[in-house]
Amino acid sequence: MDYKALLEKAADFFSVHSGSGHFWYQRVTAVALVPLSIWLIVLLNKALNAPYAATVDWLSSPINTLAIVAWTVAVVYHAALGVQVVIEDYVSTIPVRNLAIRATNLIFLVLGVAALLAIIIILLAR
Repeated sequence: MDYKALLEKAADFFSVHSGSGHFWYQRVTAVALVPLSIWLIVLLNKALNAPYAATVDWLSSPINTLAIVAWTVAVVYHAALGVQVVIEDYVSTIPVRNLAIRATNLIFLVLGVAALLAIIIILLAR
């Protein structure tokens, strides 16, 4: 396989350039996180005041599972967008900036996958 094509494909995956779309994604995830975070407060209250089994049973209902997955995806994506803005604003050397953005995108991708796997493991272990 052509390694140059593979590197270009990886560079496209961790793309740094996305002006107005980036702005709107950040606003949409912020608005989505408001009701999801309120729901998360209910979950945390349930988790602190109920036994583990009752909390997992509550979390196992489809709407609650969907909510925790949506919150996880939205918060990881929103955080990645925010960190990217900070890097774009404060790192002046273009190659270092691009590398830092790609590295943080990869880190947030790994964190998001790990969080989703943790949710799946908790739900399957009941």
